[in-house]
Amino acid sequence: MRIDLTGRTALVTGSTQGIGAAIATGLARAGAAVAVNGRTEESVRAALERLRAEAPGAEFLAAPGDLATDDGSRAVFDALPTADILVNNLGIFGAKPALEVEDAEWRRYFEVNVLASVRATRHYLPGMTGRGWGRVQYIASDSAVVTPAEMIHYGVTKTALLGVSRGFAKEAAGTGVTVNSVIAGPTHTGGVEDFVYELVDRDLPWEEAQREFMRAHRPQSLIQRLIEPSEIANMVVYLSSPFASATTGGALRVDGGYVDAILP
Repeated sequence: MRIDLTGRTALVTGSTQGIGAAIATGLARAGAAVAVNGRTEESVRAALERLRAEAPGAEFLAAPGDLATDDGSRAVFDALPTADILVNNLGIFGAKPALEVEDAEWRRYFEVNVLASVRATRHYLPGMTGRGWGRVQYIASDSAVVTPAEMIHYGVTKTALLGVSRGFAKEAAGTGVTVNSVIAGPTHTGGVEDFVYELVDRDLPWEEAQREFMRAHRPQSLIQRLIEPSEIANMVVYLSSPFASATTGGALRVDGGYVDAILP
């Protein structure tokens, strides 16, 4: 299956590293002009250098700004007024005992993980529906379905994204625009490496630490390893393509079989 996104413009939020950077690379290699987003101009500039080296000839644009704030959102929307593909990847996570998560932290998680995505969708969706074509995606998590005891505040925000996605899919009904969530499983990123070492012995070599983390904290995984960011990106690129024109309002899993259910 050859996916060609030539002529399409995409915004991937939170794309200076990790899953977001992998998604940006995948979309750009498929021919899209991809706007890379991070909170600062410096982080975006550094990411653009890396991505252009990894995908020579691909087209990347800069769209710096913190989408969890009004001023940052305006900066992003000014840099990229319209988009054909919106991938709401921006998110934060971290382990903390449930009773120690205070109101301010709950609000911060909802601002970054939920409201930033709503804000971006509200900006770009009308243009997509007006043109009769578009793709909106939300990068959710297995934690949306299997709430982790060590980070309830994170899991709840990802559950909220599933509802947001389904609701906006209904808003876009019949317009040629599809809206979906991607349920990502435990994924190998720099941030996740730090998270793993919060939960297992820091003296362990990475491969042993990963195995111990999966055994002790994610035993439901059927692939019994962390997912690579490129594997998440593959699903996003497919959903961004014309081949996925009848897939909307869904929550598609790239979780390594972690969620023990036939449906999300």
